[in-house]
Amino acid sequence: MCGIIGVLANNRPAAPILVDGLRRLEYRGYDSAGVAAVAAGRLDRRRAEGKLAALASLLGQSPLEGSAGIGHTRWATHGRPTEMNAHPHRSGPVCVVHNGIIENYRELKRELAAEGATFESETDTEVIAALCAAMMRRGLTYEDAAAATLSRLRGAYALCFLFEDCPDLLICARRGSPLVIGLGEGETFVGSDAIALAPMTNRLCYLEEGDWAVVTRTGVRIHDAEGARVERAVQVVALENIIADKGPHRHFMAKEIHEQPYVAARALGAWTSNDRERITSAAERIDWRNVSRLSIVACGTAHLAGHVAKVWLEKIARLPVELEIASEFRYREPPLPANGVTMVISQSGETADTLAALRYARSQGQRTLGLVNVTTSTIAREADVMLPIHAGPEIGVASTKAFTAQMICLAAFAVMVGRERGVLDAASEKAAVDALSTVPRILAETLACEERFVDLARDIADATSVLFLGRGMMYPLALEGALKLKEITYIHAEGYAAGEIKHGPIALVDEATPIIALAPSGELLEKTLSNLREVVARNGRVAIIGDAASCAEFADEAWRSVQIPETGPLVAPFAYAVAIQFLAYHTAIVRGTDVDQPRNLAKAVTVE
Repeated sequence: MCGIIGVLANNRPAAPILVDGLRRLEYRGYDSAGVAAVAAGRLDRRRAEGKLAALASLLGQSPLEGSAGIGHTRWATHGRPTEMNAHPHRSGPVCVVHNGIIENYRELKRELAAEGATFESETDTEVIAALCAAMMRRGLTYEDAAAATLSRLRGAYALCFLFEDCPDLLICARRGSPLVIGLGEGETFVGSDAIALAPMTNRLCYLEEGDWAVVTRTGVRIHDAEGARVERAVQVVALENIIADKGPHRHFMAKEIHEQPYVAARALGAWTSNDRERITSAAERIDWRNVSRLSIVACGTAHLAGHVAKVWLEKIARLPVELEIASEFRYREPPLPANGVTMVISQSGETADTLAALRYARSQGQRTLGLVNVTTSTIAREADVMLPIHAGPEIGVASTKAFTAQMICLAAFAVMVGRERGVLDAASEKAAVDALSTVPRILAETLACEERFVDLARDIADATSVLFLGRGMMYPLALEGALKLKEITYIHAEGYAAGEIKHGPIALVDEATPIIALAPSGELLEKTLSNLREVVARNGRVAIIGDAASCAEFADEAWRSVQIPETGPLVAPFAYAVAIQFLAYHTAIVRGTDVDQPRNLAKAVTVE
């Protein structure tokens, strides 16, 4: 979850480049940050607790010289988020930054302590630096010491070494966590992902699993996990400068919520034929008539997008779908049918548990699909078929536009599978495409309702717990609504299928617990309202989010009601996605929490 950057600059200071790169990586973690650089044979570093601004302020007071350096922004895994635990970690002439978890660090630490090594931090990373320094004391070269160190590590990592008396050398490695090398003019860079390197170069070389590399200003030498020299392709990648301003918006989350009509239009355009009558996709190469089951595997919001997709696929394409949480799937090792397909969903394309699930599925002979936002990611490269969601960079930690983009791609995917399985004829497919073509308009109309959520946000801001209810397509949206509220307001929230409220959760109902009901008109409205009346009968406070008809039907019993546009059943999740995002966002504003960088979270989860 941490962000790494390394710089071998050409006659210019490394520190400003490192800090700029870390700004692009701060979505990965913001507990603490630090940089180190080599100048005139002296290795020095600056570290600060808290967000990157604290480090930038420190560097303003105490600049760091040198054109070779490494930097890190941290999401704490071992040790509290303090300056002492911040990276880079140093032992003698060795400095290292690390993303991941070293599983055998306690064993190594005991071994090194017995040899006289001392430690100042609570982290696993300091052990890496100490181990490499110990190897150098035995007479090994920088390269051999790094290789010997890597051979002792168990766990997942991306890391980068910097050495005190060698200002033209970085040694980096990856196992389980991504790492990319950027090639400039007389300069070389290392980053956790391409985003960090966007302003410096567009010539990128991605390390593969187990690779380690010796990096200088004039080139890169890569070794595989067995130590053999290997060549990795250099790609020219168009990367936009993603540290954009927020425009007229107060937060990136607000900006990204309001970008959703455009994002939906762009994603749908990539999935439809020029005449807008047919779904087209690289996934067509699979013979869907002979697929017995699709497994959808993901984490967090991506898992809930998969939950929506399960409903669509089973209803539209009549394809059985198993929905799996990646962290459970990978260790349960379920039997998978020989004629099955596994789809993994990840915004970053680097989610550790999801990547492990992909690799397990491939080991079981499954054909694999990767639905990702970052097309240069590990999942994008390893899946049999990569399906991009075209959301563009998402800066806010709580996913908004990526969730919408995932859903529209999954809806189009369901239609395509329905056609390929012979469930939908051409006329039915065109009708579905026509319905999906209304999504940008529906999103725009729902965005125009933003002010309606402000009062409701004020009403729930002091609650200690909130329940979300929904049926059918609204059940996964209720789960997502609860997740969004938890993520950025720190209010405890849970989502339930409305029909399940009487099977236990109704015991939580009281006058102090707001109930948020997602209730569009349709075949399930009557059942949903019956469940809500059970809550009202027990003095529950029900706020209904629905269209004009559903709000009117429940007007006499609702504590609060928020009206949003009426939609058809296929596209209803899009309108209600915006609704729950607005509710969470404005509640966070009232409570004064950090919307874009909520506590304890990070955008890309590259550790277990």
